[in-house]
Amino acid sequence: MRALRVVRFAAIGALLLTSTTLAAQTAITTLSVPDRTGANPTVAANGTFVAVAFSAATISSMDIFVATSTNGGATFGAPVQVNRVAGEARVSGEEPPRIALVPRRGATPEIVIVWTAKAGTTWKLLSARSLDAGRTFSASAPVPGSEGDGSRGWESVAVDATGRVSVLWLDHRDLVVADGAHQHNAAAGNATPAAMVMPKGDPTERAALSQLMFTSLPGATGRTSRPTSPRATALSIARSVCYCCKTALAVSGDAVYAAWRHVYRSGERDIAFTMSTNGGRTFAAPLRVSNDHWKLDGCPDNGPAMAIDTARRAHVVWPTTAEGKNATAKDAMALSIYYAVSRDGKSFSTRTRVPTRGPASHPQIVMLPNGASLVAWDEVVDGTRRLGLARATVSAAGAVSFTAVAAPDAGAGQWYPSLAASSNGAVITWVRQLERGSTVAVAVVR
Repeated sequence: MRALRVVRFAAIGALLLTSTTLAAQTAITTLSVPDRTGANPTVAANGTFVAVAFSAATISSMDIFVATSTNGGATFGAPVQVNRVAGEARVSGEEPPRIALVPRRGATPEIVIVWTAKAGTTWKLLSARSLDAGRTFSASAPVPGSEGDGSRGWESVAVDATGRVSVLWLDHRDLVVADGAHQHNAAAGNATPAAMVMPKGDPTERAALSQLMFTSLPGATGRTSRPTSPRATALSIARSVCYCCKTALAVSGDAVYAAWRHVYRSGERDIAFTMSTNGGRTFAAPLRVSNDHWKLDGCPDNGPAMAIDTARRAHVVWPTTAEGKNATAKDAMALSIYYAVSRDGKSFSTRTRVPTRGPASHPQIVMLPNGASLVAWDEVVDGTRRLGLARATVSAAGAVSFTAVAAPDAGAGQWYPSLAASSNGAVITWVRQLERGSTVAVAVVR
């Protein structure tokens, strides 16, 4: 279930831009750990402080590392390992380690890292934090409500004005079921319950066993220098979620915004959205962002990304098939990126296609100080993956327009970008595919 991937693409015509292409800073920093393959990066920024988390792996082991910058991403210190239990991390492009930066008065931000780990047949979410700019990290602790049987992950994180760190994830605990006799034996003899075979039939029925969950972490000091209270247990926001597409989480004031890929009737896998107006205590019923009607019996490993502007409008980007309807797992997937905006959390604008040079995946978005947004993705050009970037502006009438931005690396084999806005510009990190393995790159886009 964790590896239902769509890997073939059909050729589609490039959607060309008529506006001027803007230059990007070309200085690239490489983050690496000796004798390991680097991948799955994410980035967060607060002022001039930037932190990049990524995985570093050998053939048999995977760990989480963080590298930090105090000059807006121009240079970085040596990566530091986050997890103390060696080899426990299990992350991927759609579920990378996530970073939250908690502002502190008179000090560098507190760094909170959340990642997926595996122990035996059980998957769990762990968190660790650093109070010394990433030089050392605390022992890991389970994310409240995330322990239990079954797999979980594809998480996202967000920090509110009080310093509270919230976590959103996909949870498949209900896919693990034991019969009554086995449960009795497990209680008496510590046996491991058997995994349930997923029911056949309508994909919607199978997806109903998976859910979207939300919680907050304990211990963040935040601006108030007082510990924040964690949620005692995780809140289930929705069921029938797509099994392995990344989630998106954002906060603004007391509002909490969540987006994910949902499984609708007959297996249509479109993007859903919900919003809380009371700090995450309750959420509205899920809202369909766009009626794309992407029908697929399998998970595309391609979720949404989201950013909130100063007017508290929710900007959502996501991949789907260019034509939308009746795409199945047997089809070659000509994916495109789309953009939509919600002013009130109750409806979204008609989707607008982001101009790309080829089939595009894995979008990310960040708001810029001038009110525009920057969108990044990877796309298939000349038979290989390359980075794509564009600035987006939304008119008073809600129309979205795009200006191309030159990618900091025009070479082949560029995957899974991540974005953050520092005081020096937008920081982008991505995976560089090498002849042997891969590494993580970082640059600043101005």
